[in-house]
Amino acid sequence: MSESDRIEFWSNKSVLITGGTGSLGKKLTNHILTNFPQIRRVIIYSRDEQKQFIMAQDYPASLFPQIRYLIGDVRDYGRLERAMTGVDYVIHAAAMKHVHIAEYNPDECVKTNVHGAQNVIDACIKTNVSRVVALSTDKACAPINLYGATKLASDKLFVAANNYKGARDVRFSVVRYGNVMGSNGSVIPFFINKKKEGILPITSEKMTRFNISLQGGVDMVMHALEHAWGSELFVPKIPSYRILDVAEAIGPECEKPVVGIRPGEKIHEEMITPSDSYNTYDLGKYYTILPTVTPWDLEEFKTAHNAKQVPEGFSYNSGDNEEWETVDSLRELIVKHVDNSFHV
Repeated sequence: MSESDRIEFWSNKSVLITGGTGSLGKKLTNHILTNFPQIRRVIIYSRDEQKQFIMAQDYPASLFPQIRYLIGDVRDYGRLERAMTGVDYVIHAAAMKHVHIAEYNPDECVKTNVHGAQNVIDACIKTNVSRVVALSTDKACAPINLYGATKLASDKLFVAANNYKGARDVRFSVVRYGNVMGSNGSVIPFFINKKKEGILPITSEKMTRFNISLQGGVDMVMHALEHAWGSELFVPKIPSYRILDVAEAIGPECEKPVVGIRPGEKIHEEMITPSDSYNTYDLGKYYTILPTVTPWDLEEFKTAHNAKQVPEGFSYNSGDNEEWETVDSLRELIVKHVDNSFHV
């Protein structure tokens, strides 16, 4: 998509972001308003009035007349339908995301992550939204915890929605990525805060995670919105880090006791399994996992995207990754993406 095409894609359009007061939602809002000021409306849809109040201090209506704040829950279909009236694009970022909390509140997690996903899909179809991108997680790949299982179900719902949309011009796609550096509740801000106590608790010395910046997540969502044909599940090519390296980067003088993994945690995260390899294609910057039967011609897709099928049995695992962050690179990334005043 050329720059002029991108400008046209966003000009006089309306986008709704569920969970828009979260880390990625705020970064997306900033990116869209900065790069596409000609957008007609950016709707922040979330259920936390306090977070909306705080966000409105950074993006007041006096300076950003395009922005609207709507209190609402993805569990409430009626509210979603009203909110999406006249909306062109939807980014679904609302979710219960904390693994250990989901383990002890399973029904609440299902209501938001599964039933809420279906509500978003149904409302988008009903109101003739044209592009929909749902945010996923590496924990949805071969899940061992309830959170991951609900997000896998959500992924499947969004991909399958392309099969029953009828004649409506709507495309549903999914983006799956790893730990977002500096996001609410993630390990780096947790360690930075714990550093004051002189102790950084380590769940397992072997633990690894994929790492992506907030801007990297934004770029991926924008790519999916602008380029998806519908039914793709996009996976980024990103580095991994070792939890011990994160601890060393933040608090080299701190004690690092091993406290054991929390309920539902994996030692290593996955984003593509060997079983996925039969339907996974390398697009260059991203991989994409396609359904077994696509709603469009696969050969045309491969030609248009120069897509190459990955080898049979290919997998993408944070513990077997070819690209790794180091202690030094992590420190640089923390200053750049998390806390510009950070120092050891």
